[in-house]
Amino acid sequence: MQFTIAIDGPAAAGKGTISRALAHELGAAHLDTGLLYRAVGMKGGDPVAAARNLAPLDLEREDLRGLQAAEAASRVAVNPEVRAALVEFQRDFARRAGGAVLDGRDIGTVICPNAEVKLFVTASAETRAMRRWKETGEGSYDAVLEQVRIRDARDMGRADAPLRPADDAVMLDTTELSIEDAVAQARAVIQARLGR
Repeated sequence: MQFTIAIDGPAAAGKGTISRALAHELGAAHLDTGLLYRAVGMKGGDPVAAARNLAPLDLEREDLRGLQAAEAASRVAVNPEVRAALVEFQRDFARRAGGAVLDGRDIGTVICPNAEVKLFVTASAETRAMRRWKETGEGSYDAVLEQVRIRDARDMGRADAPLRPADDAVMLDTTELSIEDAVAQARAVIQARLGR
């Protein structure tokens, strides 16, 4: 069976955790599209050339989960040429036999607007900053909160593919949810949409 599940949302809302869990349960391929942008940002040099020459090995760097990589990703993601270079990679991935779960900022609105299931995962900025701070152990909570707010403004305000829910996305606020409860709610949406 071929299907595409698009899960969008801001940084540290839980979309990656939910996406990985659902892909595992469904036996589907998973792509954290943010890793593409993190890898491009961390390669340095000309970001357009880095995006055009991105290799699978680039996604295995150990430094892609840190705050520096997150900031680098947000900076290069505003470049329309970088985004264009990565669109086909993402769309090809979404068409995999056996199904695909993609998470990012514009999967349901730009990359896979015809996805069978679209979720928009969100949480308060304070909750997301606390999660990111605990995850990375970098900087102070206040510094991470400021970084989250700056990144949100940049992601929502960019001219090309701004962060926003697709018109037909199901909203999932994880502010007060445990991981298990968030995955369960997402699973219920998928079962209702895919009949599985």
